[in-house]
Amino acid sequence: MHEKLLHRIGGRLTHLHHTRSPATARSEPGTLGLDPVKVGRFGAGTLGAEDEAVLAGEVADHLPHGWDLPHKPEEALHEVITHLGGEDALMQWLDRYPGRPRLTARIYVLLGLLDQYSDAPAVLKALRTSRGQEPYPEGLRDFLVPQTDEETLSDLGYRVEQFLAEGQVENAVALALATADWLRASLTGPEAVQTGVGDLAALVTSARDDIEEAAAAATGTWNPTPS
Repeated sequence: MHEKLLHRIGGRLTHLHHTRSPATARSEPGTLGLDPVKVGRFGAGTLGAEDEAVLAGEVADHLPHGWDLPHKPEEALHEVITHLGGEDALMQWLDRYPGRPRLTARIYVLLGLLDQYSDAPAVLKALRTSRGQEPYPEGLRDFLVPQTDEETLSDLGYRVEQFLAEGQVENAVALALATADWLRASLTGPEAVQTGVGDLAALVTSARDDIEEAAAAATGTWNPTPS
């Protein structure tokens, strides 16, 4: 994972129940729950390498349910995050484990970018200009509404997160890549150069490449398409 992306999570993972997103309904978390023994041993520094890898997978499975986890699993998740030193450190830790943990971490880095820049005037101007030329970019027709506003990017991020919560990992990756492609293309046109958002285009490119790399490593070959 590119180091310059690590500070872009934007507090996305530390929501409390009373701040849960109204933008989309979540699937029920069901029997999700971090193993309290593993969490305790992890915090004490006595968890073995194999069990730590298992815990990383459990944490990755829990992240998309951050809005609606019951109290005890939410508390255990925050205990892991606190022990690691915050959300940036959590992403670094998950990125050490190939498969679902690494892929989830890299998707969340992109989601942090979408949240952070969703209401930036220069970004909105670039997106609206892009949609004036192509109203429904490839891979996004089923996810975009006609208007482009401060909720457009964050809503796409919530849809990605919902796919993860539902276990539809391929759809989550496909939508994340399509969103990154659209944002990057919008930010690299002549209008974007004038608004000074070139640095964001580079960050989005790095985040997109990281996701694609993790997905390819997890599946061998990767050509995801939304269902």
